[in-house]
Amino acid sequence: MAAPRALAVLAAALLLAAASQAGKYSREANEGLAAGGAKRREAGEFRVVRLNQVWEKAQRLQLSAVKLAELHSDLKIQEKDELSWKKLKAEGLDEDGEKEAKLRRNLNVIMTKYGLNGKKDSQLVDTNYIKDGTETDTLDDPRLEKLWSKAKSSGKFSDEELDKLWREFKHHKEKIHEYNILLETVSRTEDIHKNVINPEENLVKEEILHNKHRELKDKLRSINQGFERLRKVSHQGYDATSEFEEPRVIDLWDMAKSANFTEKELESFREELKHFEAKIEKHHHYQKQLEISHQKLKHIEGTGDKDHLNRNKEKYAMLEEKTKELGYKVKKHLQDLSSRISQGLQHNEL
Repeated sequence: MAAPRALAVLAAALLLAAASQAGKYSREANEGLAAGGAKRREAGEFRVVRLNQVWEKAQRLQLSAVKLAELHSDLKIQEKDELSWKKLKAEGLDEDGEKEAKLRRNLNVIMTKYGLNGKKDSQLVDTNYIKDGTETDTLDDPRLEKLWSKAKSSGKFSDEELDKLWREFKHHKEKIHEYNILLETVSRTEDIHKNVINPEENLVKEEILHNKHRELKDKLRSINQGFERLRKVSHQGYDATSEFEEPRVIDLWDMAKSANFTEKELESFREELKHFEAKIEKHHHYQKQLEISHQKLKHIEGTGDKDHLNRNKEKYAMLEEKTKELGYKVKKHLQDLSSRISQGLQHNEL
């Protein structure tokens, strides 16, 4: 009789423990993301030292919650590319150093984009639309300023359409800035290569420069197409039958129509862009929620309500992780789509 009673007591104890764990499950699940983020911060957010240094500098500068999440996504893409390059280098597959040079250019663009390169007023405008900012942001281009001024006073746009158009103008400004950074890098590289004496080495360097000029050409084509679109929309208003609304998707679709795709491939690409736009919209939603949560957290910190503060910290941590995750997926998808279009455009030139 003693043995069955002992087993019954043990079973009851196990059930009690299980119930206790079940009660804690949702809280621990919510806290897991915050704890995971804390562990990563202790060990270093990234596996590449210089990327950790950039991340730490951004945190010291106290960038907004959304900008930090965006920077995190950009650095994750950079980290993936740098780790892939290290593997290639170990296998002797980057003898001319072109991939390494491209990585440096990309990091330079990222640091300029978030104002981390030590230069004043170098930071690019926000690409999200959490706040309007149209009264304080400038477009740094007289042609763009003139178009925007005409569009605002034309009466052809609703408030929602003006917000949408402003996002397109800001995106265009960002493209111009990135082009100028790349142009400056190519110019420096050309100056260095002028002093090369070895004929064989010179042939390799010429191929590198050719690739860089092709990259410049692709970016300039995108800028020209984008400006023509902005000019048309600013004068005529939005077309009700327009397929896409997100500036990055509009760019990709315009370039895809110029690439060497069959009708079937173009239709498939169109469908993929629709999914991509939905992904971007979801990312925008989480960006908005993150910004709201950040503002709420700052407000609660002043009240001294610890329980309320802890609950909101958990929610903020979850939103932060989700925003970073979606940001990475959007940027990776954009990178893949841009690469495919670039290949199609190169086929046109052959």
